[in-house]
Amino acid sequence: MIEIFRSTHPNHFTLPRRIERLAELAYNLWWTWNPDAMRLFLRIDPLLWEKTYHNPIKFLRLVERAKINAAVQNRFYLEDYDRILAEFDAYCTRKDTWFATTYPELRNRPIAYFSMEFGLHETLPIYAGGLGILSGDHVKEASDLGLPFVAVGFFYTEGYFTQRITEDGWQEATYTCQEFEDLPVLPVLNENGDPETISVELPGREVEARLWEIHVGRIPVYLLDTNIDSNSPSDRTLSARLYSGDLEMRISQELLLGIGGVRALRVLGYNPSVWHMNEGHSAFLILERMRELVAAGKTAEEALKIVRSSNIFTTHTPVPAGNDEFPLWLVDKYLSHIWPELGMDREQFIDLGRHTTNWGDMFSMPVLALKQSEGRNAVSELHAQVSRKMWHFLWPDRNEREVPITHITNGVHLSTWLARRMRYLFDEYLGNGWLERQDDFELWEQVMSIPDQVLWDVHRHLKRKLAYYIRERARLLWQKGNVHPVQVIAAGVLLDPDALTIGFARRFAPYKRANLLLRDPDRLLRLISRQDMPVQIIFAGKSHPDHEGGKRLIQEIYRFVKRADAAGRLVFLEDYDLNLARYLVQGVDVWLNTPRRPNEASGTSGMKAALNGVLNCSVYDGWWREGYNGQNGWAIGGDVDYTDPEAQDEADSRSLYEVLENEMIPLYYRRRTSDDLPGDWLYMCKDALRTIVPQFVMRRMVKEYLERLYKPVMMEKQTSFSQ
Repeated sequence: MIEIFRSTHPNHFTLPRRIERLAELAYNLWWTWNPDAMRLFLRIDPLLWEKTYHNPIKFLRLVERAKINAAVQNRFYLEDYDRILAEFDAYCTRKDTWFATTYPELRNRPIAYFSMEFGLHETLPIYAGGLGILSGDHVKEASDLGLPFVAVGFFYTEGYFTQRITEDGWQEATYTCQEFEDLPVLPVLNENGDPETISVELPGREVEARLWEIHVGRIPVYLLDTNIDSNSPSDRTLSARLYSGDLEMRISQELLLGIGGVRALRVLGYNPSVWHMNEGHSAFLILERMRELVAAGKTAEEALKIVRSSNIFTTHTPVPAGNDEFPLWLVDKYLSHIWPELGMDREQFIDLGRHTTNWGDMFSMPVLALKQSEGRNAVSELHAQVSRKMWHFLWPDRNEREVPITHITNGVHLSTWLARRMRYLFDEYLGNGWLERQDDFELWEQVMSIPDQVLWDVHRHLKRKLAYYIRERARLLWQKGNVHPVQVIAAGVLLDPDALTIGFARRFAPYKRANLLLRDPDRLLRLISRQDMPVQIIFAGKSHPDHEGGKRLIQEIYRFVKRADAAGRLVFLEDYDLNLARYLVQGVDVWLNTPRRPNEASGTSGMKAALNGVLNCSVYDGWWREGYNGQNGWAIGGDVDYTDPEAQDEADSRSLYEVLENEMIPLYYRRRTSDDLPGDWLYMCKDALRTIVPQFVMRRMVKEYLERLYKPVMMEKQTSFSQ
């Protein structure tokens, strides 16, 4: 594996020599999925750790010297420090990783992974939602398995927005410029010690981007940043925010990611064997790779064949409107200088990504990626069926079932999302080395032997932790002032840690139907307000700032949450992020998912909940269609498709109410053992752990990518290089 670490640690800290490597640990996100490593910071000053929002760099900059000195004098702390740093060193230098022992002949065949966003930790708001969280989990598992992997994305200087909900329920978005000195990003420097940069031609000018690096275990993630003095004020904002609604801003960003990303890897010395595009945003990398080959003497046809053979494309969006497409006038404006360099005329170039629609021809990023990739995959079995139907027109001579789009169902990084108490529980009952065998179905049979009382005690601890966290958030909201008292109620100050608690947290897009429960308001109020069987429902999520429909959906939910007759049992938590997500997936009893089938490509939040023994209640869409076995959770509706959305919503709403009233709530409250344990409920929790975890961990997913998509390309490269 190529290792290039040209970045240097800024000298922010003056730590005692005995624990000076805390700074090194702070700059490698390995600590984020190793709870004992995280606690090395927390134990020095727990209050400051929370105040700095779990940011070890800011924490070390602000912590009082007396507390640092106290840690140095604590022999128990030093013993843990030495043990954890030894584990960190062993992890980073390990030679017998899964990849190294399984495919030693491929160790020098790097995989380049491009994504518009990376959800790595809450201190790095360079992600918007599920796509970014998946990318972050993919990188972490690639590190755990020892893949020769490098990732490319953007450093968004203003990150994603902070959400505030007004008294009327309207979402307000605010952006804050990030402070580089407080973030685990390191400047990539050239041989002269100056910032490393690349440039990309945009209409009438060259735009420069400097490079930053994040260490994620063994994996480097390189980020492009245009906020530098050599650029014009408008170009400096190209990397400021995610997902602009302005088409010219969007095409500029995607040119930077695709073309600039390739140039960044070349500057850093990489020659990847595999180029993996996570969604179509980075598909312009195809053009830059073609340009390199044509400049070296290849014809356009020869260059396309070579480039196509090493490209992998993952599609995530089952809705045509959700795929990036650009009108041809915009392509002429931004790309007319490129097709001569490829040895092509305009029509040949447009054909690379042409998508003929009812309103004319468009240049489609997924069409470009699908046509010019050897490997193509959807992210669940049902999503693959939808994708083959949606893109059948690209292969008109084939039967729809033969459209060359396979599926690799998403997974989640177990160590990131598993509660610490659950990890300790598995340490005790699954035996030594269980983490290395996390995708082994046979291993997880052992969870059935966990005593009900033990599992219930851990779960109740996580519920109390969630309730405490939410109440403290509500207290801080009230303390800040400028809020109506009812907003404090809506923020969860009345949560009961013993009541059945359902979580619904995700991006607020209309197809996700956050308001499905509201179709029969009186029935919902009766359901949540029974004194003997109370139910709490926690909502959280953001809408894109430019999406009025999503913001109106939040407003509808929030107004209902505030109703006095809801009695504080409905909650809306603003500013949903990675930190809040961890509390929710670990602490609720049930994870609710209500997308309008088949629009949920996969979904992963329910998988994170299942890792922690939380039961899922979802429609037959995405991953749940593969994960549900009839006794490890609940299904809403049936495995059927509808042509009438209104009829679908009505049927799914009735099904959801029936599940809640006749199955879920009685099972939680009434079917108790002699020692007041919900025995049948806990059996379902164990069955969920047994059946869901090994099937939907990121380890299974990354191995599947390697064996089904990466390896064939890497082996071909191996053969060609050896000739």
